[in-house]
Amino acid sequence: MYQYHCLNPIAEVGLERFNEEYVQTEAVEEADAILVRSAAMHEMEFGGDLKAVARAGAGVNNIPLEKCAEQGIVVFNTPGANANGVKELVLAGMLLAARDIIGGIGWVQEHEEDGDLAKAAEKSKKKFAGTEIQDKKLGVIGLGAIGVRVANAAIHLGMDVYGYDPYVSVDAAWQLSRNIHHAKTVDELYKECDYITIHVPALDSTKGMINREAISLMKKGVVILNFARDVLVDSEAMVDALLSGTVKSYVTDFPTPEIAGVKGAIVIPHLGASTEESEDNCAKMAVKEVRDYLENGNITHSVNYPDCNMGVKEEGSRITILHHNIPNMLGQFTATLAQANMNITLMSNKSKKKYAYTMIDVETAVSKELEEKLSAIEGVLKIRVIV
Repeated sequence: MYQYHCLNPIAEVGLERFNEEYVQTEAVEEADAILVRSAAMHEMEFGGDLKAVARAGAGVNNIPLEKCAEQGIVVFNTPGANANGVKELVLAGMLLAARDIIGGIGWVQEHEEDGDLAKAAEKSKKKFAGTEIQDKKLGVIGLGAIGVRVANAAIHLGMDVYGYDPYVSVDAAWQLSRNIHHAKTVDELYKECDYITIHVPALDSTKGMINREAISLMKKGVVILNFARDVLVDSEAMVDALLSGTVKSYVTDFPTPEIAGVKGAIVIPHLGASTEESEDNCAKMAVKEVRDYLENGNITHSVNYPDCNMGVKEEGSRITILHHNIPNMLGQFTATLAQANMNITLMSNKSKKKYAYTMIDVETAVSKELEEKLSAIEGVLKIRVIV
């Protein structure tokens, strides 16, 4: 029997995918797995039974990844599950910036009691006319699950799309429209595009990437969209650029006191993935990842350990070992098993920076003594035997 705890409300359609072997617990310290959305976990103390944390969403800034890794806790996220919801809001953001829809709606509300409203609207509507997005150049920084969808959708809307991502995956590359221009540098994208949208994670290398220097390379009157993370944009530089007219509009899904209320800023209250469909998809993917890990030892979409998959566990025992990525770990594991006269039927080892994961299928039961010997090997963080 496995226990799971939800730090935030998780869509019921996802939780229903747990079978009778799983029970929800209010005691977080007793949980085998935690499901979370936005709850802050950095100050939490984790129970000894905790094996997995699944974030029903893509961003994991609220989770202490290194701390979890050192305690042998695999952290999952759900990339792509909310991609369509975010994509649609990015497109809406472009249209809000192109046509002063918000200003026009506000004007109507202000004059709603005017008995001759329709005639007055005809006289005033030029103030809100704006431009079309067809034939405009859109730069997409980051061609992951969301960026690819935004780029492809913009092509279908008649935009001239430039994409930049030096680390684009093979899967993403296959999904990209052949009509997208591949910018060799981000500076090329800055100089060419009328609209620029950011879809990269918040890393040390990307924080503040839209700064004064970057803005100085852009066209006057550019529209910048940020539905990824607020820290990717230098707020002070953006405010100055809006006030000077260098940036026509900044559309962001992250309300902050610095940006809210600034002329030209269209600030949305973090609605990107807040659709019923996105929340359902994230919950279903998170539960699937947790179950596959707890029942089979397989890791898919981890952010602190390497992905590793040996399929459904069959007869015999499956030994899973989370450990530091240091030399001779495999040799020590296999030697320890050989001393116990254990025959290995299948084995896989993957590494990701400081951490590694080894899965070993053996034909017979694993004794507590053997498990303790494997655990005692220097560099081993957590061992689990699935029977």
